[in-house]
Amino acid sequence: MKYIGAHVSAAGGVDLTPARAHELGATAFALFTKNQRQWVAKPLEEKTINAFKENCKKYGFSSGQILPHDSYLINLGAPEDDKLEKSRAAFIDEMQRCNQLGLTLLNFHPGSHLKQIDESDCLSRIAESINIAHETVPSVIAVIENTAGQGTNLGWKFEQLAAIIDQVKDKTRVGICIDTCHTFVAGYDLSSKEACEKTFAELDGVVGFSYLKGMHINDSKIELGGKVDRHHSLGEGHIGWACFEYIMQDNRFDGIPLVLETINSDIWAQEIATLKVFANAK
Repeated sequence: MKYIGAHVSAAGGVDLTPARAHELGATAFALFTKNQRQWVAKPLEEKTINAFKENCKKYGFSSGQILPHDSYLINLGAPEDDKLEKSRAAFIDEMQRCNQLGLTLLNFHPGSHLKQIDESDCLSRIAESINIAHETVPSVIAVIENTAGQGTNLGWKFEQLAAIIDQVKDKTRVGICIDTCHTFVAGYDLSSKEACEKTFAELDGVVGFSYLKGMHINDSKIELGGKVDRHHSLGEGHIGWACFEYIMQDNRFDGIPLVLETINSDIWAQEIATLKVFANAK
């Protein structure tokens, strides 16, 4: 079964997100459990935690259908020790918030070397950051999102994702989230069925589909290999509809949250409905 949704607002409280996803006709959703542009947030209140869990149950969302995203400030591969420790503490806090909410996934951007350390050293720091978080917080899976290759951010090559996973001690608690826009602008073609078959075969060979825990479903304003992260509405960018039809009709993408981060939230319900049509056509 395909779980299809969008990244909904947590304004007013995370407990409001399940209803917002339900209103879109979604069967999955993403959220920030705190302000994504701040290091510190006040702890979740017990009443908010309970209301979130009750609303998830009410609208039929299990933990495997929800893909929370961590703060954009966190850099788990930071070259400077003080910034690395600050990032690790913030990441652990994000994991603890997920654990409190009964969520089992935490999506994050892996990190950046900032031209100050070698790529391999940065990848090792990211993996060690995950190991430290695992030792501190139970149950939550660290879900590495592939990046667009912009600047000094790592995770845009499938080999980089594999290198991180290889150094994580508990392989049962690490996975990947593939963003279609990021994949495309990083240089992996998704603009036709044939291109999708080739790209996803490479993903399977280098990383493995067993690690796929979620996806961000976005078209791209930027051309193939452009290495600039600019999302577009489905079918309106350089990727086109063929990719999204392919994903919806392939069983390898069943049972994980498939989450829109497209630019026009006014048409999210329409995009979700279209993806459901594709999924039901297989």
